[in-house]
Amino acid sequence: MSEFLDTGAWPTDDSHNTSLISAPLSALDLRDGHMEALARSDSAARVRERIAHYPGAVRIPANGVELYVVRNFITVEECQALIRLIDAERVPSPVVSDDPVPSYRTSETCYLYPGPDAVTVVENMLDDVTGIEPIFGEALQGQRYAVGQEFKPHHDFFDTGQHYWRNQVPIGGQRTWSAMTFLNEPALGGRTNFPTAGVVIAPKAGNLVIWNNMDALGRPNPGSLHQGMPVEQGVKYVLTKWYRERPWCQ
Repeated sequence: MSEFLDTGAWPTDDSHNTSLISAPLSALDLRDGHMEALARSDSAARVRERIAHYPGAVRIPANGVELYVVRNFITVEECQALIRLIDAERVPSPVVSDDPVPSYRTSETCYLYPGPDAVTVVENMLDDVTGIEPIFGEALQGQRYAVGQEFKPHHDFFDTGQHYWRNQVPIGGQRTWSAMTFLNEPALGGRTNFPTAGVVIAPKAGNLVIWNNMDALGRPNPGSLHQGMPVEQGVKYVLTKWYRERPWCQ
């Protein structure tokens, strides 16, 4: 197990494995259209090239998933402004699933739409670092995790075998890329863990984590499995933006 620290080191450390929760994959349906997958693969090549030339971006060695960190992506002041917006709007987080489990995601959530300066700044910067046109991006989602709260292992792509998939097709289709910004650092816990990839990322205010939810052929990638580990002391705030394969129109 490797852990990304702000120093840029990836020391070997297996201690984090003790709290992992296995995510059921038996129902995962990876059937997908060939042409759609090719289009995602071509698009990913352009995003990859863009990120490679972005200042501060580092590709993290990870088994089976394309994963990057951008240090000091936004300022502490911008983080604080976004935290205030989240606190003003947060409600219990929903889970998109045919059979949601209440304990699966225990954070609080809100959506941040263009208007406030802090939202506009981070939206523009995310579009810049990925090179993805704004029309493909969902609204920013803010999340707050208190002590004991977590998001158990899950994928950000949509399982095409579940009934909710039919509702996603007309509003943008598959989620291809995820971009998550840490807004603060909890006193203890709250790491982002990619269990099958062997990577744990510690929260660092202002740092951005980007990963590709598709594999090299443009298909949904089980290796992108990740979790928000429980906060043990303090509180954790993150901001997430997902990008779709087609324009998002909700």
